[in-house]
Amino acid sequence: MSQEKERNSKYLADLARIELSSDEEQIFNQNLEKILGYMDLIDEVDTQGILPCAHVLETIQNVMREDEEGPPLSRETFLQNAPDSVGGMIKVPPIVQSEE
Repeated sequence: MSQEKERNSKYLADLARIELSSDEEQIFNQNLEKILGYMDLIDEVDTQGILPCAHVLETIQNVMREDEEGPPLSRETFLQNAPDSVGGMIKVPPIVQSEE
């Protein structure tokens, strides 16, 4: 391995705040070579005529309906959707336990 590659891997390990043994450093360098080789492979893809985008979801539109004001639900209809109710209110499990 060239001294430049070894120096770069030590620099990256330092940036990542990790300590590598000599065996780990060798594995790290092999993996780094594979990653950089993959990046070279990606560079070979023909992107002529493809517009750059800042986000993959740029073209998606909001599919939600507009908010429309309407009559409120009756208490009975509202409580039918609740898992449990007591005295006209939604019953939820306790979140604070008493120490008795």
